[in-house]
Amino acid sequence: MRLIKGNLLTQILIAFVIAITLGLVFGESIAIVEPLGDLFLRLIKFIIAPLVLATLVVGVASIGDPKFLGRIGFKTIVYYLSTTGMAIIIGLGIAFMISPGKGLSLDVSSTDKVEVEESEGVVQTFLNIVPENPFEALTQGEILQIIFFAIFLGLAISLIGEKGKPVKRFFDSLAEIMFWITGVIMRFAPIGVLGLIAPIIGEYGASILLPLLKIIIAVAIACILHAIIVYSSAVKLFAKMSPLKFFKGIASAAAVAFSTASSAGTLPVTLKNTQENLGVSNRISSFILPLGATINMDGTAIYQGVAVIFIAQFYSLDLSLMQLLTVVITTILASIGTAGVPGAGMIMLAMVLSAIGLPLEGIALIAGIDRILDMFRTTVNIVGDASAAVVVAGSEKELKMQPSASVSEISKSN
Repeated sequence: MRLIKGNLLTQILIAFVIAITLGLVFGESIAIVEPLGDLFLRLIKFIIAPLVLATLVVGVASIGDPKFLGRIGFKTIVYYLSTTGMAIIIGLGIAFMISPGKGLSLDVSSTDKVEVEESEGVVQTFLNIVPENPFEALTQGEILQIIFFAIFLGLAISLIGEKGKPVKRFFDSLAEIMFWITGVIMRFAPIGVLGLIAPIIGEYGASILLPLLKIIIAVAIACILHAIIVYSSAVKLFAKMSPLKFFKGIASAAAVAFSTASSAGTLPVTLKNTQENLGVSNRISSFILPLGATINMDGTAIYQGVAVIFIAQFYSLDLSLMQLLTVVITTILASIGTAGVPGAGMIMLAMVLSAIGLPLEGIALIAGIDRILDMFRTTVNIVGDASAAVVVAGSEKELKMQPSASVSEISKSN
């Protein structure tokens, strides 16, 4: 059942225009519509845990082969790390071309000090994947722990045979119910977008945007180029899918990602778009997309590249080739070590700046526009998740060229 109408993207774009206009006209007083955005975010977030659990259990139970799961897991990790490396290189290249930090006059002393939490590291991140209490993981919305629980549950259902079928049918029905609820919630997306975007424009206005416009433009251009070059090439080469069809199919999820700046919050829409519009089977998408929502950071990597060059140029510091190489390597490794950590972009930037000896105070320079930059990088992260699902599905001959109708039909066909 398709509850998300074909003109949803048009409605969201109209809501964007109205939100920007109202924000510029009414300024901070437009914050009166902010509860609409908060309500929309809450509606999306409340379905994430049950949706991820149900779809992933059904997907893994349909696989029935641990070797297959391991194979697609390996392909997914390689793809995510490879595109993250390409993203940081594109970010650095665009930053050098635009030079966002040269000739900029900002009063650093008046800038608020930004406190950045430390990353727990790669080893602790992997340990945290294993939940001590799976029900607590569900209530806390710990996506990686939910994935771990769902994978084991799905494998057990498959391996015990006939006795596991009633449980599989339960999760199959739950997944259908959650997709139906997702469709209903998405009908209110334009109103939610209005409530999310208008207060941001009203709060910042042109006063803070104009001095830092070059860094916003640099991040935006790098994000667009990365999507056009890397994702278009990947879906065309590995999945034989038209890039136009790919971007059209994931457009609604990208619009929601831009307005919410939350990969996890956009996950229900990403799952729906990827399965219904791009023809990715449930057992592929339900594994790759939740994983990508927590560890795929292409947009964040672009942000790292632009931010590093911006800070170096602002302080009139020249970076050596070895320092630039360190930026690339550190960003790729940090994308693993900061998986699922709130404010991961800031944590990664602090790690990168420390690695190459740049002043951490530079983070405060762009903290004021971080919410705006987050909108761009989250959109790239979401599109990157979808491209990974399409690429892996294509490599496994799991890509249905005709969109699938429902989760239950997918699981039956598997």
